[in-house]
Amino acid sequence: MIVVEVLSGVLLVAGALFMLSGAVGLLRFPDFYTRIHAVGVTDSVGAGLVLLGLLLRTTAWDTGVRLVIILLFMALTSPTATHILAHAARRDGVRVWREGDPRR
Repeated sequence: MIVVEVLSGVLLVAGALFMLSGAVGLLRFPDFYTRIHAVGVTDSVGAGLVLLGLLLRTTAWDTGVRLVIILLFMALTSPTATHILAHAARRDGVRVWREGDPRR
C-alpha cells in the first residue's frame, strides 16, 4: 500500500506542477495563441495527472467511476475548447505576435 500512496503523491505533485507551469505561461507568453496553447496543454495533462492520483487514493468503486468519467470528459472537452477558441480568434482577426512587435 505504501507504493500506491507514493505513486499517488507523485502524480498529484506532477499534476500541480503542470498546472502551475500553465499559469506561468498564461502570464508570461506574449500573445493569445501562445497563451492558449500553454494553458490548453498543461490543463489537460495536469488535470489528468491529478485525477489519476486521486483515483489511486479512492477506496469506493463509485467514486472511482466518477473520477474516470471526469477524466474522460476532460480529455474530450479541453482540447476541443482550446481549438474552438483559437479558431474563433483567428476568424475574428486576432493577430499573431511577431518578434519586435511593440504590443508587448
